[in-house]
Amino acid sequence: MDDDPFYEKARQKALRYLVYRGRSVKEVRSKLAEKGFDNTVIKKVIDRFVDLGYLDDRNFAEQWARSLAVSRLWGDRKIEASLREKGISIDLIEEAIAGAREKKEERHAIRELVEKRLRSEPVCEVFSYKGKRRLMQTLVGRGFPVGGILDVLKEMGDTYNDGISVEYSGDKGDVW
Repeated sequence: MDDDPFYEKARQKALRYLVYRGRSVKEVRSKLAEKGFDNTVIKKVIDRFVDLGYLDDRNFAEQWARSLAVSRLWGDRKIEASLREKGISIDLIEEAIAGAREKKEERHAIRELVEKRLRSEPVCEVFSYKGKRRLMQTLVGRGFPVGGILDVLKEMGDTYNDGISVEYSGDKGDVW
């Protein structure tokens, strides 16, 4: 397209950067600026990549949100923060999160994370006051809303507590 050696070098850098995973326009622009290319060359490369379909913020946002929601089990708030950091507009973020939630709702993700914790810790520990507090902190840190977490914990706690019978052995105060 262009005989400019700086353009060609920037194009090659951008292509190598895109090989690892999809990127947003902002990420590619920042990477090229970090490598010392001037704005004119960066604009040419980005315009060309957008024309070719190599850079598409809508597609990137959808894939990124789906990956974080389904594979990493992140809540909407944390997904939104990640996409904002990558320079995605709020409209595209909302669309991407809505699309990702068609694959896995937040409640299901919360439930999966609680069940994962239950595989490594006893039920009585997970649903104790201290255990619930730790679990809440973990889930809020993953971007889930407190109300949703509380609903799922109550629902799961009721289910698990119905199946637990606590017996007192009488000696040394042991509970079985």
